[in-house]
Amino acid sequence: MPASDHMKTRLRTDLVAAMKLGSKGEATILRELIAALDNAEAAPVRRDEPSYLQHDFLSGAAETERLLLSRQEVHDILLKEIETREQAAAEYVRLGRSADALLAEVAVARRYLKD
Repeated sequence: MPASDHMKTRLRTDLVAAMKLGSKGEATILRELIAALDNAEAAPVRRDEPSYLQHDFLSGAAETERLLLSRQEVHDILLKEIETREQAAAEYVRLGRSADALLAEVAVARRYLKD
């Protein structure tokens, strides 16, 4: 199983548990981490074909395989998500606002760096 599939399975399992517990903040960050991995797996845009080209969907002509992410790429994506939130939290603090929600998201996301 590719590293990204393993991580997304773990994130989805934890998402279900967070939803059952009513932990909205944790569910939010887990959804965002899953989305970040999904986005990173998307096939690159093909510049050699015009975007208006019509496809016969379900014929296989428009289907592409998703990228397979390595363990390091998954780690880097999670780290980027954490860094983004830490920067936003620092800006909130600089502006005199509470950054507790962002810092809670960082704490949840950091649990997944250890894999």
